[in-house]
Amino acid sequence: MHRTPSAAPAGIVHLGLGAFFRAHGAIYVQEAMAASGGDWGIIGVSLQSPGTRDRLRSQGWAYTALELGPEGETPQVVTVLQGVLVAPEDPQAVLEAMAAPSVRIVSLTVTEKGYCHEPSTGRLNADHPDIRHDLDSPLPRSAPGFLVRALALRRDRGLAPFTVLCCDNLPENGRVVRGVVLDLARRIDPALAGWIADHGAFPATMVDRIVPATTPADLDRLEALTGARDEAPVMHEPFRQWVVEDRFCAGRPDLGAVGVQLVEDVTPFEHMKLRMLNGTHSSLAYLGYLAGHQTIADTVADSVFAAYVRGLWREEIIPALTPPPGVDLTAYADALAARFANPAIRHRTWQIAMDGSQKLPQRILGTIAEGRAAGRAVPGLTLAVAAWLRYASGRDEAGAPIDVRDPMAARLAALWDDDPARTVQNAMALEQVFPQALRRDAGFVRDLSGALQRLVGQGARAAVA
Repeated sequence: MHRTPSAAPAGIVHLGLGAFFRAHGAIYVQEAMAASGGDWGIIGVSLQSPGTRDRLRSQGWAYTALELGPEGETPQVVTVLQGVLVAPEDPQAVLEAMAAPSVRIVSLTVTEKGYCHEPSTGRLNADHPDIRHDLDSPLPRSAPGFLVRALALRRDRGLAPFTVLCCDNLPENGRVVRGVVLDLARRIDPALAGWIADHGAFPATMVDRIVPATTPADLDRLEALTGARDEAPVMHEPFRQWVVEDRFCAGRPDLGAVGVQLVEDVTPFEHMKLRMLNGTHSSLAYLGYLAGHQTIADTVADSVFAAYVRGLWREEIIPALTPPPGVDLTAYADALAARFANPAIRHRTWQIAMDGSQKLPQRILGTIAEGRAAGRAVPGLTLAVAAWLRYASGRDEAGAPIDVRDPMAARLAALWDDDPARTVQNAMALEQVFPQALRRDAGFVRDLSGALQRLVGQGARAAVA
């Protein structure tokens, strides 16, 4: 596979060029350009390693997106990328790309931990080592650092700011990223923070598509299907959704022409997706992994877990939600159940379980806090939190090691005590994770201790049953 990149200037720089954006946002942008024109080509930026750049470069930045449906597989060639930069190799080149006059949007999928914020409060973590570096160096390491330093270049060169388009699973993601950026800018140059606040834009978004990790077997299967070798394909389910607050400061592609929902308020869509999809995904990931299930599809094929997730939606999550306009939450739950059960999607429980300290506040803990405040029982979600504590200990039910990928992995492992009540008391010291309302809720602490006791004593599947 090879193609010659477009000579037109890029309109978008994307930070965090992982599989999700290449299977979601990039496809929407390509389709919007096909429908309505415009120079919206994308320069991708890898903030960590050169692997994606190296695999794509020999292909002229083109790649295949393979739709995995229950009835078969459908490939699509994506050609919207115009190049990929690797930030640690040349941060100045990344800043220059972001400061180019043609660039009007900088989008991001850097995962929850990439914003260097406190998940429980949404505020900038000024003690984060990358933020400490970025306060002193004009060549940043963090995503917020690149945004602030690139916006400073644009201001100094007399250019308008770009729109910052966060595509990560953060509640009120536009507001959170705006707050992190303004806080960092204020510490570097208060006048810069004022300019960004007055002229910039940080629309909120909700993104949805299940994108499992690509395996070597996927590369071979795709080559057999298409007759061409692709070293950088992405796999995805048929379903997709993108809801965007229509608040841009420098124009945008015609996203509405290709099915993006452009709305005034993303919040109800975001809460629905974060809590109903991501919240149950994480619940199934921790409990399913401990029960020996490798994928979400395997987990919900187990009748005990299928009943568990239905109960979460019906009794604990939907009662805490305000449905978006025109959306039936029970029907949405039915659609999620079908998506989870898709046997063609091998979405590993271990993959979803990564970075739980960054994910749980918005996916699960917010629902628990609201449910308890309203006097509703939330035993299923509380069990999921207990399963996270068990998983994060680094040992499974048989005592075998777990490869825990989390920025707080060492601290989480140190929480573990053979007495579940002491483990939970230790966990309540995690102010970055647990909101104050739950840390001070004696009933929640008691219920979580009981759930962890059952999990340790009975095993995950029996505790779910």
